[in-house]
Amino acid sequence: MRLIFMGTPDFAVPALEALVAAGHGIAAVYTRAPRPAGRGQAERPSPVHARAAALGLPVRTPATLRDPDAQAAFAALGADAAVVVAYGLILPQPVLDAPRHGCLNIHASLLPRWRGAAPIQRAIMAGDAATGISIMRMEAGLDTGPVALTESVPIGPGDTAGDLHDRLARLGARLVVEALARLPDLAFVPQPEAGATYAAKIDKAEARVDWTRPAPEVDRQIRGLSPFPGAWTVIGGERVKLLASRLADGQGAPGEVLDAAPTVACGTGAVRLMRLQRAGRAPQEAEAFLRGFALGPGDRLADGRQEGPGDGPQGGPGDGPGDGRGG
Repeated sequence: MRLIFMGTPDFAVPALEALVAAGHGIAAVYTRAPRPAGRGQAERPSPVHARAAALGLPVRTPATLRDPDAQAAFAALGADAAVVVAYGLILPQPVLDAPRHGCLNIHASLLPRWRGAAPIQRAIMAGDAATGISIMRMEAGLDTGPVALTESVPIGPGDTAGDLHDRLARLGARLVVEALARLPDLAFVPQPEAGATYAAKIDKAEARVDWTRPAPEVDRQIRGLSPFPGAWTVIGGERVKLLASRLADGQGAPGEVLDAAPTVACGTGAVRLMRLQRAGRAPQEAEAFLRGFALGPGDRLADGRQEGPGDGPQGGPGDGPGDGRGG
Protein backbone atom coordinates (compact mmCIF):
# COMPACT_ATOMS: atom_id res chain seq x y z
CA MET A 1 0.00 0.00 0.00
CA ARG A 2 0.98 3.62 -0.42
CA LEU A 3 1.19 4.99 3.13
CA ILE A 4 1.84 8.15 5.07
CA PHE A 5 3.53 7.54 8.42
CA MET A 6 3.01 10.02 11.27
CA GLY A 7 4.96 9.62 14.51
CA THR A 8 7.58 11.24 16.69
CA PRO A 9 9.08 9.36 19.71
CA ASP A 10 10.93 6.06 20.11
CA PHE A 11 7.60 4.28 20.58
CA ALA A 12 6.76 4.88 16.91
CA VAL A 13 10.05 3.66 15.39
CA PRO A 14 9.30 -0.12 15.41
CA ALA A 15 6.06 0.51 13.51
CA LEU A 16 7.86 2.50 10.81
CA GLU A 17 10.48 -0.22 10.46
CA ALA A 18 7.82 -2.95 10.29
CA LEU A 19 5.89 -1.16 7.54
CA VAL A 20 9.01 -0.78 5.43
CA ALA A 21 9.97 -4.42 6.03
CA ALA A 22 6.47 -5.52 4.98
CA GLY A 23 6.99 -3.87 1.58
CA HIS A 24 4.67 -0.90 1.93
CA GLY A 25 5.57 2.28 0.10
CA ILE A 26 6.04 5.24 2.44
CA ALA A 27 5.05 8.36 0.52
CA ALA A 28 6.13 10.64 3.38
CA VAL A 29 6.96 10.57 7.06
CA TYR A 30 5.41 13.31 9.17
CA THR A 31 7.05 14.05 12.51
CA ARG A 32 7.56 16.91 14.94
CA ALA A 33 10.20 19.45 14.00
CA PRO A 34 13.68 19.16 15.56
CA ARG A 35 13.93 20.67 19.04
CA PRO A 36 16.83 22.14 21.03
CA ALA A 37 18.40 19.52 23.28
CA GLY A 38 21.49 19.00 25.40
CA ARG A 39 23.83 21.51 26.93
CA GLY A 40 24.48 23.23 23.65
CA GLN A 41 20.77 23.37 22.81
CA ALA A 42 21.51 22.17 19.29
CA GLU A 43 18.43 21.12 17.35
CA ARG A 44 17.91 17.38 17.54
CA PRO A 45 15.62 15.47 15.17
CA SER A 46 12.97 13.21 16.66
CA PRO A 47 13.68 9.46 16.82
CA VAL A 48 11.26 8.90 13.93
CA HIS A 49 12.92 11.67 11.89
CA ALA A 50 16.35 10.13 12.43
CA ARG A 51 15.20 6.62 11.51
CA ALA A 52 13.27 7.81 8.45
CA ALA A 53 16.31 9.69 7.19
CA ALA A 54 18.46 6.58 7.67
CA LEU A 55 15.91 4.60 5.63
CA GLY A 56 15.98 7.20 2.87
CA LEU A 57 12.36 8.25 3.36
CA PRO A 58 11.07 11.78 2.71
CA VAL A 59 10.37 13.65 5.95
CA ARG A 60 7.98 16.53 6.59
CA THR A 61 7.87 18.56 9.81
CA PRO A 62 4.95 21.03 9.60
CA ALA A 63 4.27 23.11 12.68
CA THR A 64 0.54 22.59 12.19
CA LEU A 65 -1.84 20.72 9.92
CA ARG A 66 -4.60 23.29 10.30
CA ASP A 67 -3.25 25.34 7.41
CA PRO A 68 -5.10 24.71 4.10
CA ASP A 69 -1.80 24.51 2.20
CA ALA A 70 -0.52 21.82 4.59
CA GLN A 71 -3.77 19.91 4.18
CA ALA A 72 -3.57 20.15 0.41
CA ALA A 73 0.03 18.89 0.43
CA PHE A 74 -1.04 15.96 2.61
CA ALA A 75 -3.94 15.05 0.32
CA ALA A 76 -1.75 15.37 -2.78
CA LEU A 77 0.29 12.37 -1.61
CA GLY A 78 -2.62 10.13 -2.65
CA ALA A 79 -2.16 7.70 0.22
CA ASP A 80 -4.17 4.52 0.68
CA ALA A 81 -3.88 5.01 4.46
CA ALA A 82 -1.99 6.95 7.10
CA VAL A 83 -0.50 5.17 10.12
CA VAL A 84 -0.33 7.42 13.19
CA VAL A 85 1.71 6.60 16.29
CA ALA A 86 2.23 9.25 18.99
CA TYR A 87 2.58 11.99 16.40
CA GLY A 88 1.86 14.91 18.71
CA LEU A 89 -0.18 17.20 16.45
CA ILE A 90 -3.95 17.34 16.11
CA LEU A 91 -5.23 15.96 12.81
CA PRO A 92 -8.04 18.16 11.41
CA GLN A 93 -10.94 16.51 9.62
CA PRO A 94 -9.59 17.20 6.09
CA VAL A 95 -6.44 15.28 7.04
CA LEU A 96 -8.41 12.42 8.60
CA ASP A 97 -10.49 12.16 5.43
CA ALA A 98 -7.69 12.39 2.86
CA PRO A 99 -6.33 8.78 2.76
CA ARG A 100 -8.55 6.28 0.95
CA HIS A 101 -8.85 4.03 4.03
CA GLY A 102 -8.49 6.81 6.60
CA CYS A 103 -5.93 7.23 9.37
CA LEU A 104 -5.11 4.19 11.49
CA ASN A 105 -3.81 4.82 15.00
CA ILE A 106 -1.70 2.51 17.18
CA HIS A 107 -2.86 3.26 20.72
CA ALA A 108 -1.15 1.79 23.79
CA SER A 109 -4.20 0.65 25.76
CA LEU A 110 -7.24 -1.57 25.52
CA LEU A 111 -9.71 1.07 24.39
CA PRO A 112 -11.96 2.56 25.64
CA ARG A 113 -9.84 2.34 28.79
CA TRP A 114 -7.11 4.98 28.97
CA ARG A 115 -7.83 7.29 26.09
CA GLY A 116 -5.35 10.15 26.04
CA ALA A 117 -1.69 10.99 26.41
CA ALA A 118 -0.27 8.65 29.08
CA PRO A 119 -1.99 5.26 28.81
CA ILE A 120 1.01 3.14 29.80
CA GLN A 121 1.80 5.10 32.94
CA ARG A 122 -1.83 5.37 34.01
CA ALA A 123 -2.45 1.63 33.61
CA ILE A 124 0.41 0.80 35.99
CA MET A 125 -0.44 3.55 38.48
CA ALA A 126 -4.07 2.41 38.61
CA GLY A 127 -3.06 -1.17 39.34
CA ASP A 128 -4.47 -2.65 36.11
CA ALA A 129 -3.71 -6.34 35.65
CA ALA A 130 -3.26 -5.93 31.89
CA THR A 131 -2.97 -3.38 29.12
CA GLY A 132 -2.39 -3.79 25.41
CA ILE A 133 -2.59 -2.31 21.93
CA SER A 134 -5.63 -1.11 20.01
CA ILE A 135 -5.62 -0.42 16.27
CA MET A 136 -8.37 2.12 15.57
CA ARG A 137 -9.54 4.32 12.74
CA MET A 138 -9.14 7.91 13.88
CA GLU A 139 -12.02 10.37 14.11
CA ALA A 140 -12.46 13.85 15.54
CA GLY A 141 -12.87 12.74 19.17
CA LEU A 142 -10.05 11.99 21.62
CA ASP A 143 -9.16 8.34 20.91
CA THR A 144 -12.84 7.59 20.31
CA GLY A 145 -12.61 5.98 16.86
CA PRO A 146 -13.79 2.48 16.01
CA VAL A 147 -11.38 -0.35 16.85
CA ALA A 148 -10.34 -3.17 14.52
CA LEU A 149 -7.71 -5.14 16.43
CA THR A 150 -6.67 -5.44 20.07
CA GLU A 151 -4.19 -7.62 21.89
CA SER A 152 -3.68 -7.77 25.65
CA VAL A 153 -0.39 -7.75 27.56
CA PRO A 154 -0.23 -8.65 31.28
CA ILE A 155 1.31 -6.12 33.68
CA GLY A 156 3.72 -7.97 35.96
CA PRO A 157 4.43 -6.99 39.58
CA GLY A 158 7.83 -5.60 38.65
CA ASP A 159 6.98 -3.99 35.31
CA THR A 160 7.89 -0.34 34.82
CA ALA A 161 6.44 2.01 32.24
CA GLY A 162 9.69 1.59 30.31
CA ASP A 163 9.31 -2.19 30.23
CA LEU A 164 5.74 -1.96 28.92
CA HIS A 165 6.68 0.79 26.47
CA ASP A 166 9.13 -1.49 24.69
CA ARG A 167 6.83 -4.52 24.61
CA LEU A 168 3.85 -2.51 23.40
CA ALA A 169 5.88 -0.73 20.71
CA ARG A 170 6.82 -4.10 19.19
CA LEU A 171 3.25 -5.40 19.52
CA GLY A 172 1.81 -2.29 17.89
CA ALA A 173 4.17 -2.68 14.95
CA ARG A 174 3.03 -6.26 14.40
CA LEU A 175 -0.66 -5.51 14.73
CA VAL A 176 -0.68 -2.55 12.33
CA VAL A 177 1.01 -4.65 9.65
CA GLU A 178 -1.69 -7.28 10.19
CA ALA A 179 -4.42 -4.63 10.01
CA LEU A 180 -3.14 -3.26 6.70
CA ALA A 181 -2.89 -6.75 5.22
CA ARG A 182 -6.59 -7.26 5.94
CA LEU A 183 -7.83 -3.97 4.47
CA PRO A 184 -10.36 -3.17 3.07
CA ASP A 185 -12.26 -6.10 4.63
CA LEU A 186 -11.13 -5.39 8.20
CA ALA A 187 -14.11 -4.68 10.47
CA PHE A 188 -13.96 -1.60 12.70
CA VAL A 189 -16.25 -1.79 15.76
CA PRO A 190 -17.43 1.37 17.56
CA GLN A 191 -16.06 1.74 21.08
CA PRO A 192 -18.50 1.41 23.97
CA GLU A 193 -18.67 4.41 26.27
CA ALA A 194 -18.96 2.13 29.29
CA GLY A 195 -15.55 1.73 30.86
CA ALA A 196 -13.99 4.74 29.14
CA THR A 197 -11.25 6.44 31.14
CA TYR A 198 -8.89 9.33 30.41
CA ALA A 199 -5.10 9.01 30.69
CA ALA A 200 -4.11 12.57 31.48
CA LYS A 201 -0.59 13.71 30.66
CA ILE A 202 1.76 13.14 33.59
CA ASP A 203 2.34 16.26 35.66
CA LYS A 204 5.77 16.36 37.27
CA ALA A 205 4.10 17.25 40.59
CA GLU A 206 2.83 13.65 40.58
CA ALA A 207 6.40 12.40 40.83
CA ARG A 208 6.88 13.29 44.51
CA VAL A 209 6.64 10.20 46.70
CA ASP A 210 4.35 10.61 49.70
CA TRP A 211 5.50 7.89 52.10
CA THR A 212 2.28 8.17 54.11
CA ARG A 213 0.40 6.47 51.26
CA PRO A 214 -0.10 2.67 51.27
CA ALA A 215 2.78 0.64 49.91
CA PRO A 216 0.92 -0.66 46.81
CA GLU A 217 0.23 2.93 45.72
CA VAL A 218 3.84 3.98 46.25
CA ASP A 219 5.13 0.93 44.38
CA ARG A 220 2.82 1.60 41.41
CA GLN A 221 3.84 5.28 41.39
CA ILE A 222 7.52 4.37 41.24
CA ARG A 223 7.08 1.79 38.48
CA GLY A 224 4.53 3.84 36.54
CA LEU A 225 6.80 6.89 36.36
CA SER A 226 9.98 5.00 35.44
CA PRO A 227 12.03 6.05 33.57
CA PHE A 228 10.29 9.40 32.91
CA PRO A 229 9.80 11.64 34.78
CA GLY A 230 10.94 9.37 37.62
CA ALA A 231 9.34 9.31 41.07
CA TRP A 232 11.59 11.02 43.60
CA THR A 233 12.29 11.42 47.28
CA VAL A 234 14.84 13.32 49.37
CA ILE A 235 17.64 11.34 50.96
CA GLY A 236 20.07 13.22 53.19
CA GLY A 237 19.04 16.53 51.64
CA GLU A 238 19.57 15.25 48.08
CA ARG A 239 16.84 14.55 45.57
CA VAL A 240 17.00 10.97 44.30
CA LYS A 241 14.88 9.33 41.61
CA LEU A 242 13.38 5.93 42.38
CA LEU A 243 13.17 3.84 39.21
CA ALA A 244 12.20 0.33 40.33
CA SER A 245 10.64 -1.18 43.43
CA ARG A 246 8.91 -4.22 44.88
CA LEU A 247 6.37 -4.64 47.64
CA ALA A 248 8.02 -5.87 50.84
CA ASP A 249 7.17 -6.92 54.37
CA GLY A 250 7.69 -4.43 57.16
CA GLN A 251 6.15 -1.63 59.19
CA GLY A 252 7.51 1.60 60.53
CA ALA A 253 7.13 5.36 60.44
CA PRO A 254 6.43 6.55 56.87
CA GLY A 255 9.74 7.03 55.06
CA GLU A 256 11.75 5.05 57.64
CA VAL A 257 14.47 2.79 56.24
CA LEU A 258 13.88 -0.65 57.75
CA ASP A 259 16.90 -2.62 56.52
CA ALA A 260 19.96 -2.54 54.29
CA ALA A 261 18.07 -3.65 51.16
CA PRO A 262 16.84 -0.82 51.44
CA THR A 263 13.22 -1.43 52.44
CA VAL A 264 11.24 1.72 53.23
CA ALA A 265 8.10 1.92 55.36
CA CYS A 266 4.95 3.47 53.91
CA GLY A 267 1.69 4.50 55.52
CA THR A 268 0.86 0.80 55.52
CA GLY A 269 3.32 -1.85 54.41
CA ALA A 270 6.68 -1.20 52.80
CA VAL A 271 8.53 -1.17 49.49
CA ARG A 272 12.00 -2.35 48.60
CA LEU A 273 13.89 0.10 46.40
CA MET A 274 15.55 -1.74 43.52
CA ARG A 275 17.03 0.97 41.27
CA LEU A 276 17.86 4.59 42.10
CA GLN A 277 19.42 7.61 40.41
CA ARG A 278 21.20 10.62 41.88
CA ALA A 279 21.09 13.94 40.01
CA GLY A 280 23.58 13.97 37.16
CA ARG A 281 24.41 10.29 37.58
CA ALA A 282 23.42 7.12 35.75
CA PRO A 283 20.75 4.85 37.27
CA GLN A 284 22.14 2.22 39.63
CA GLU A 285 20.87 -0.98 41.14
CA ALA A 286 20.32 -0.59 44.89
CA GLU A 287 23.46 -2.51 45.89
CA ALA A 288 25.72 -0.30 43.76
CA PHE A 289 23.88 2.86 44.82
CA LEU A 290 24.44 2.10 48.51
CA ARG A 291 28.19 1.70 48.03
CA GLY A 292 28.40 5.42 47.34
CA PHE A 293 25.57 6.69 49.52
CA ALA A 294 25.22 6.34 53.28
CA LEU A 295 21.74 4.98 53.92
CA GLY A 296 20.77 2.46 56.56
CA PRO A 297 18.17 1.28 59.04
CA GLY A 298 16.64 4.11 61.06
CA ASP A 299 17.29 6.78 58.43
CA ARG A 300 14.26 8.70 57.17
CA LEU A 301 13.42 9.66 53.61
CA ALA A 302 11.78 13.07 53.29
CA ASP A 303 8.02 13.13 52.90
CA GLY A 304 7.30 13.94 49.26
CA ARG A 305 4.81 16.58 50.37
CA GLN A 306 7.76 18.75 51.41
CA GLU A 307 9.78 20.49 48.72
CA GLY A 308 13.31 19.23 48.32
CA PRO A 309 16.23 21.15 46.84
CA GLY A 310 16.17 22.18 43.21
CA ASP A 311 13.39 22.86 40.78
CA GLY A 312 11.95 19.38 40.38
CA PRO A 313 12.78 16.47 38.15
CA GLN A 314 12.94 16.94 34.45
CA GLY A 315 10.33 15.18 32.35
CA GLY A 316 10.88 12.85 29.47
CA PRO A 317 9.96 13.26 25.83
CA GLY A 318 6.99 15.51 25.23
CA ASP A 319 5.18 13.02 23.01
CA GLY A 320 4.06 9.84 24.67
CA PRO A 321 2.67 6.70 23.08
CA GLY A 322 -0.85 8.14 22.98
CA ASP A 323 -1.57 11.73 22.07
CA GLY A 324 -5.28 11.81 21.42
CA ARG A 325 -6.25 12.87 17.94
CA GLY A 326 -2.57 13.26 17.04
CA GLY A 327 -1.93 9.63 17.92
